[in-house]
Amino acid sequence: QVQLVESGGGLVQAGGSLRLSCAASGRTLSRYVMGWFRQAPGKEREFVAAASWSGGSILLADSVKGRFTISRDNAKNTVYLQMNSLKPEDTAVYYCATKVGLVIGTPGAYDYWGQGTQVTVSS
Repeated sequence: QVQLVESGGGLVQAGGSLRLSCAASGRTLSRYVMGWFRQAPGKEREFVAAASWSGGSILLADSVKGRFTISRDNAKNTVYLQMNSLKPEDTAVYYCATKVGLVIGTPGAYDYWGQGTQVTVSS
């Protein structure tokens, strides 16, 4: 059974930074795509970032390009989302997820999900 546990969320002022972590167990991440998604109240879950197992293929949503970076430490079975220059519209529950195959941003393509971590950006 794969388990993904996110951490690092919290309350931050606009312009601040947070780093989210996603620790995996039950699956060695080194051969899998890892993604980050977010869901704000009343909105659909949306893609944020994804990376291939080597980190050589990275996909970022347009809304976070230049501000967020995704990285992974396969030895630690952990993926990170560094979020800089945060905006109030980044407020959401952030989820990590894993899949096999191509690096894409379609939530339905990911087969395991974490429980999420809340990120709140105040203006």
